[in-house]
Amino acid sequence: MERLPGWLRQHLAAIRAVVVLTVLLGVIYPLVTTGVAQALFNGKANGSIVQAGGRDVGSAIIGQNFTDKDGNPVKKYFQSRPSAAGDGYDPTSTSASNLGPEDIVDTLPVPGAKDEGKQSLLTQVCARSKAIGELDGVSGARPYCTSDGVGAVLKVFPDHAVSVNQACPTAPFIATYQGLKVECGKPGEDYAAGRTVPVRGDTGTPAVPADAVTASGSGLDPHISPAYAELQAPRVATARGIALDKVKQLIEANTTGRTLGFMGEPAVNVLELNLALDKV
Repeated sequence: MERLPGWLRQHLAAIRAVVVLTVLLGVIYPLVTTGVAQALFNGKANGSIVQAGGRDVGSAIIGQNFTDKDGNPVKKYFQSRPSAAGDGYDPTSTSASNLGPEDIVDTLPVPGAKDEGKQSLLTQVCARSKAIGELDGVSGARPYCTSDGVGAVLKVFPDHAVSVNQACPTAPFIATYQGLKVECGKPGEDYAAGRTVPVRGDTGTPAVPADAVTASGSGLDPHISPAYAELQAPRVATARGIALDKVKQLIEANTTGRTLGFMGEPAVNVLELNLALDKV
């Protein structure tokens, strides 16, 4: 071996290192960690799968939608919060929308064009709040939202203003702003030069909680707030024909408190709550 050229000895040493590290870190280590996980944390290692009636119905740590084949909420079930992970709660596409509070102006779809437009975060929140209000029989009104469920945002110019999220021929949510006539938004028009003015309106405290209209950071959160669960309780009780007090008892039974008593907020696991309802 010592008679081999120096450069060849270096290459052989490098190859041996690659082989040894591959066996240690690519074979032995994964097998050991997988074995320990399966032996000590079998349920969690396999995705915390929840079973009902002898079949897998979901995961305790990954949310899911409770909708029909057309995507409409099933009224007898509590609904989860929105998800930005793929088409919704896709573990392979876990993510947030990455849209911030300044994302308030829509890109209106142009009729006949391939461009389908883009809803701002504000309009997404407004539309969700309106839909939940209609589903659960409460007011879906929110600050900075129009009555038709889009962001109440103006682009103000010296001689007129435009409700940029309301496509023509929709009537603007207000007729005038500081003496200027307000017009509907024209798809494809460039309003970038205008001053952006969100209009708060006089809606009071929203009836629909924030977690009902915003996605979690992972897009996989299986929980909702107790406030959102309480909001849905009358609709679920009516759809199932059971007492509202019984539904509220199940909400309380499936509510977890703050971690260590002070971290986070109380939360309700939607899947476990719906399974408890099915048992009733």
